[in-house]
Amino acid sequence: MTMHKTGTRKEWLAARLELLNAEKEHTRRADELTQRRQELPWVRIDKDYRFETDEGKASLADLFRGRSQMLVYHMMFGPEYTAACPSCSAIADGFNGVVVHLENHDVKFWAVSRAPIAKLQTFKRRMGWTFPWASSAAGDFNFDFNVSVTEEQQREGGYQYNYRPAEPM
Repeated sequence: MTMHKTGTRKEWLAARLELLNAEKEHTRRADELTQRRQELPWVRIDKDYRFETDEGKASLADLFRGRSQMLVYHMMFGPEYTAACPSCSAIADGFNGVVVHLENHDVKFWAVSRAPIAKLQTFKRRMGWTFPWASSAAGDFNFDFNVSVTEEQQREGGYQYNYRPAEPM
């Protein structure tokens, strides 16, 4: 049996208005953090990262497809996996509808994983996804951007997690 508090309509309205003020403050704070994130300095990338896509081989610059910005979702699907991470997959279920909106705002979208392109294509078909998905299996892209670590790094350290040096596990 639930022990949820009950009250009058007047009590509910007073509590709801108090919560509304807190929600508006939360939104203002989120907007401020978004602005700060957008103001982070850009870093030039000189390494020649290579990817496999549905259309064939591509460089990092090629992935922009003529747009000035790119959003990359690092989907956890390693070379030895048989499927993408369940949480990543649940999030990816919403990508198909988002891609067209991003592209109409000069932003190219890609999911990137370390699994070979054939595995990505098979899983993509199974899930009914149409968003662009590239394999970074042949290079260091995921490692250089600190979204993948080796077992040795996990044991010994020497990698970053949340932008800070990580301790051995």
